[in-house]
Amino acid sequence: MEFSVKLLVFLSCLGPSTQLCEIPPANSNVVGRATQQLLRWMDRRSPSDLNPSIYVGLRLSNQPSLDQDELYLNSLMIHYQQSFSSHPPVEQPKPSTGQLALYLLAVRGGCKDIGTRKGNTLVTQLKRYLEEEKHQIGHEHMGHPLTSYYQYGLAILALCVHDKKVPGHVVEKLLYAAENDLFLHRNQFSVDTAAVASLAFTCLQASDLNAGLDSRIFRASKHLRDKILENETPEGYFGNLYSSPLALQALMEAPSPESELACLRVGDAVLKGLQAGAFQNPMPLSQLLPVLHRRTYLSLMQLDCNDERSVLEAEPTVPLTQDQRNIEVWLRVQTGKFLILHDRQYLVPEGATLEDVLKKAQEEGWFTYQTETTLSGPLLTSVMGVRPGERQYWQLLRVPDTPLQQGIANYRPHNGETILLSLASW
Repeated sequence: MEFSVKLLVFLSCLGPSTQLCEIPPANSNVVGRATQQLLRWMDRRSPSDLNPSIYVGLRLSNQPSLDQDELYLNSLMIHYQQSFSSHPPVEQPKPSTGQLALYLLAVRGGCKDIGTRKGNTLVTQLKRYLEEEKHQIGHEHMGHPLTSYYQYGLAILALCVHDKKVPGHVVEKLLYAAENDLFLHRNQFSVDTAAVASLAFTCLQASDLNAGLDSRIFRASKHLRDKILENETPEGYFGNLYSSPLALQALMEAPSPESELACLRVGDAVLKGLQAGAFQNPMPLSQLLPVLHRRTYLSLMQLDCNDERSVLEAEPTVPLTQDQRNIEVWLRVQTGKFLILHDRQYLVPEGATLEDVLKKAQEEGWFTYQTETTLSGPLLTSVMGVRPGERQYWQLLRVPDTPLQQGIANYRPHNGETILLSLASW
């Protein structure tokens, strides 16, 4: 493929500097357990559980199961092709911009031909999504994407990886946002978004499809790299633990002398988090696994489609024992400084997730909630009948004021904790 040759030439021109973002070597047992975690997620093939990021992460590792690979990719292909067919399944929502972009990355990882009629339909659909996102931002850049700049950048990256031309006016919206520090999530700089945009810009630099924007792309890439480095926390993360894998991917593809020590520090902190079992959500774990194998999303362009690897079967999940002890968790719901809608203690099994606590509360009455399925897990859309307004969200806090870095399906409260669901604005 012509583009993959271009990319290899581009990366080789970086010379020794490509080794300036290295993380400490990962223990093989820790990497193996991370792989097993994702393989167990591959056994879930209902439409709500399908997640192309899982496939991409395993495809960029050294030990995916070939049998599970094919089954999972086939399930993804059926699901996404049906979503955009003339007669989609009843009540099956169309994938978002980011979901479709991840699916196209998975197709590339599976070495499937995107030039078929069905493949071209999905490429056209993603380009249409980008046009809609661009129009929502507006000519004066006063608006916001329909989804987010994260999904906008991921879509450009996916198209670029497939060597599909992205119109300059679409790329310029992402460039403007990068140049003017508009990559925000709830008024905080979004390292995840910067990392995805950086990967997209690195790909565009190699593609020569937007040659007229080369100088701006180069400057924006450097600016984003500097911003990621500026956002290293005292704990040793880029932004937070779960944004660090994508940030490391970006710095691996856009290295600099300044990033060398930072990558070692952050890599060490991430590995400690992995070893401690902090990665229970398949999204950040699937973004981390390639890093553990010194790969990134751009490595999809260099995959050997004739590579035959040994089958690694998932280990069975150990069921919870019946004699687990219970813990006490307080659940509080607040919509204003003094307006508390719910405040009650619940007994749940040790190791239960916050979602388990919410289910227990709803079963016992006087508490209600609703969620929306996303690739990162269930997202709270309503609590006690209250839906967030424009630029509002349900913030998850550990009292008194510690924001949770994980969602309801992954955070496991400790005995005696009080969890606050607070309606917040951004």
